[in-house]
Amino acid sequence: MSDTAFNQLVPYLKPQSGRCLWLADENLLSANLAANENITVITNRIDLEQHLFRQGWKVFFSDYDFSIIEDNSLDRVVYRISKEKPVVNHIINQAFRCLKPDGQLILSGDKNEGIKSYFNNAKKLFGAGENSKVEKDIWLAVLTKENEEPSRLLDDKNYPELRVTCSDQRFEYYSKPGVFGWDKIDKGSAYLIENLDSFLMTLIEPPSNALDLGCGYGYLSLNLSRLDIPVTATDNNAAAIRACERNFDRYPINAKVVAASCAEGITEKFDLIICNPPFHAGFSVDGDLTDRFLKATHDRLHHRGIACFVTNIHIPIERKAMQYFHQAECIMTNGNFKLVRISHSTD
Repeated sequence: MSDTAFNQLVPYLKPQSGRCLWLADENLLSANLAANENITVITNRIDLEQHLFRQGWKVFFSDYDFSIIEDNSLDRVVYRISKEKPVVNHIINQAFRCLKPDGQLILSGDKNEGIKSYFNNAKKLFGAGENSKVEKDIWLAVLTKENEEPSRLLDDKNYPELRVTCSDQRFEYYSKPGVFGWDKIDKGSAYLIENLDSFLMTLIEPPSNALDLGCGYGYLSLNLSRLDIPVTATDNNAAAIRACERNFDRYPINAKVVAASCAEGITEKFDLIICNPPFHAGFSVDGDLTDRFLKATHDRLHHRGIACFVTNIHIPIERKAMQYFHQAECIMTNGNFKLVRISHSTD
């Protein structure tokens, strides 16, 4: 699916003189551009990192860690804005540090995504800039670094720092901006854990291992620790990987974290798979994401195992799951979420 805002940036990613940094976010999974040796790419998505690497780009996977870029070293930074404000403000602040005097930050986005506000705030930081409407509500902003020192950096909520954001009776959870639902316990995930025994009662034997598919900061994995089995947690987002690793380090849980897109590259089979699947890609709702999580579950679920999904009640996951499994049954709902048990077996 083409992204109109990103299309405005394509000319800036073609061969030009000078040193450029491209910040690539989840909106760009369909990007197919010839690699440019003068451009370094930083992305927070492992799937996008792999996609661009195969195309020949010099790309780094991180939680938008700019430590690889020296002060005042770039001629240009290109960025299609993300959907979370602290992420955008962090990148704008770091772009100011890394750009040479008279270097340019090129931003694009939709009016409803806050592009005009980002431009106005960034212009105060940089000193000069132009903003133009290019198509419908799509805007292109060009900021020029005229100020030698920042008068006031944008509020990024101390983006790089992991911090305790929520807790329950068993755990404190470290998280940060950039992780989905970073500052709360997701109600759907809590509903799954509260009723985990209702899933497990159908197993003939207790599970010997588990996979947390799309782990976020690790809430589901940590709450599987009472089963005393090895847990593999996986996510494609760099901020989620950082937070989950920190939470695993704090508690005596037999678990590991793997950066992977829908468990790609993981070959082990699992007796238990738990999942609270996302259904948003970038700024849009993407039904294909649910299908990708189901396909990954099919590939990684042991023939005797079960998968425990929690979704919004409006997601037709039972129908979608029957493309891959013999059984997909809603075992309970609370009016907002439903718990769906999925297995290869018809028993």
